[in-house]
Amino acid sequence: MPFHLDDLALFARIAALGSLSAAARERDIPVSQVTRSLTRLETACGARLMHRSTHGLSLTDEGDTLLAHGQNMLSSAEVLGAELQLRQGQPSGWVRVGVSASVAEAVIAPSLPGLYALYPQLHIDIVVDDRLADMARDGIDIAIRTGEVHSDNLVARTMGHASRSLYASPAYLAQHGTPQTPDELARHHLIGNSKAPSMNQWQRQDTPAPWPVKGQSLTDNSAVMLTLVRSGVGIARLFDIVARHWVQTGELVPLLQGSFDVHDIPVYAVMLPERHRLPKIRACVDHWAGCLQQAQTDDHCPAS
Repeated sequence: MPFHLDDLALFARIAALGSLSAAARERDIPVSQVTRSLTRLETACGARLMHRSTHGLSLTDEGDTLLAHGQNMLSSAEVLGAELQLRQGQPSGWVRVGVSASVAEAVIAPSLPGLYALYPQLHIDIVVDDRLADMARDGIDIAIRTGEVHSDNLVARTMGHASRSLYASPAYLAQHGTPQTPDELARHHLIGNSKAPSMNQWQRQDTPAPWPVKGQSLTDNSAVMLTLVRSGVGIARLFDIVARHWVQTGELVPLLQGSFDVHDIPVYAVMLPERHRLPKIRACVDHWAGCLQQAQTDDHCPAS
């Protein structure tokens, strides 16, 4: 029963994306080529692998079996290829990383010159999204996220820690005044997160109960939140590693330091279990862990 690895890889993407056309768009190939690939697999298996309906595609029992074994075969082939490449030289290939917009700008983007200097055969695809994506569906190799990861289907490695503080722009403070106590924040324009309610629970030092923030402005994008603060819209809680550069340039001012909890939050590299041992994945995670630790004290990512 001959199988081509490329057909298996395409079949896995069809299953993840739920349509032939989506898989074709992802690969930038005609739908007819995807159809021929599926037909070859069904001929090799001697069975229909997918049900087609107006609601989309769903796997048959044979399709489920092929997907499970096919993913194992693809993972083994990738690990073998990576190990052989590593013996011949350095980690190589594409790595797709999912990360929030603000961390992408503050940590990942500045890190790439150093990463490419160490591993010139690596290629990085940055997918910006503040929410944890469906990693298998979206083809994400590494998702960089804060807070606990609650999934038995993912591997999470601690890369470092980050803290959050309150910030405003000098222009905002000149117009509205600088709050001297947490209670004074009730009279100010606050900026909250529209998709993560937990981010709007600001923990005060003088009370065990979190202080719920009802923002006058909301956004689900960390980079937009930073821009809102820099533009003088209001006060927001930002990652200190993201805000540090703008504090140094005078565009942001930290507020009420010591009044709100700024304990370190773990930052994780989240990976699929079949991919976290790949040399190219390990190389990226190690490099970004070093960058994150360096970013706690300055704006420079280590070159080695």
